[in-house]
Amino acid sequence: MKKLLPISTAGSLPKPSWLAQPETLWSPWKLQGDELIEGKQDALRLSLQDQQQAGIDIVSDGEQTRQHFVTTFLEHLNGVDFEKRKTIKIRNRYEASVPTVVGAVSRQKPVFVEDAKFLRQQTKQPIKWALPGPMTMIDTLYDDHYKSREKLAWEFAKILNQEARELEAAGVDIIQFDEPAFNVFFDEVNDWGVACLERAIEGLKCETAVHICYGYGIKANTDWKKTLGSEWRQYEEAFPKLQKSTIDIISLECHNSHVPIELLALIRGKKVMVGAIDVATDTIETPEEVAKTLREALKYVDADKLYPCTNCGMAPLSRKVAMGKLNALNAGAEIVRRELSNGNELI
Repeated sequence: MKKLLPISTAGSLPKPSWLAQPETLWSPWKLQGDELIEGKQDALRLSLQDQQQAGIDIVSDGEQTRQHFVTTFLEHLNGVDFEKRKTIKIRNRYEASVPTVVGAVSRQKPVFVEDAKFLRQQTKQPIKWALPGPMTMIDTLYDDHYKSREKLAWEFAKILNQEARELEAAGVDIIQFDEPAFNVFFDEVNDWGVACLERAIEGLKCETAVHICYGYGIKANTDWKKTLGSEWRQYEEAFPKLQKSTIDIISLECHNSHVPIELLALIRGKKVMVGAIDVATDTIETPEEVAKTLREALKYVDADKLYPCTNCGMAPLSRKVAMGKLNALNAGAEIVRRELSNGNELI
């Protein structure tokens, strides 16, 4: 029998201190060459074990094998020059030094497929793999070739589709595309963003997900959130189009955010990964706080389509805090599972 409310994480988990600087986003590797390959695999195994101990049902690599969720993918592509850097504003929020697109972009070889095969060998549980979405990729570099955000996004969608098909063949059960840009560029999302995402999943038989959050708990993001007022209605812009799309699962930020929970009604029928863990604070949620978020979501999402999850990645947190939060997620989901199996009225 399929488990009710299977738990997952949005993506990254903290890296061990011997691999990269703890509690630091996009920290450089401490190892090189063959030692780095071995170190990443050791970290992946450790991350998997942590997830299993915390009762996570749909496991991931914890993003142990990549420094950054977008640039690690870009590094493997032709046409992107990391020596030629420009400072741009990312998602209209913070400035960053980014690589430049200098020619036609293409993928010569798989990027994450060997890592996914390694994870698949370690477990029989369902595995989820995250890739950057096309719109978020174009927002994380300077384009000096196509001179069109849309054209470049379609090229990236084709490349992502090649990678996704090979990840599926490697045994990945859910392929997730991270699209925080969907919360910012609303016109583009509706004009071509969702269509590009559908191009990226073309022909896949495994489940697909899109993760749309309000970002890691870094200052630029928390400052931006303060400008959004008492209600965060950004999801309202993209949800109608996503509801009609062929994407299977929508992964969202809910706990401690100002997202009106009733917006979930706009994606009724989709599976929803409900973020019930706040990644922008070291405070560990109580199981009851998690349960409360899940109960609220169940007013708009059928129980067999709800997946308790984290708001976003947990890379910048300490391993102790991250583990505490994963344990709380499991305990909170268990409270609601019991209530559902007892036929209790969820209040």
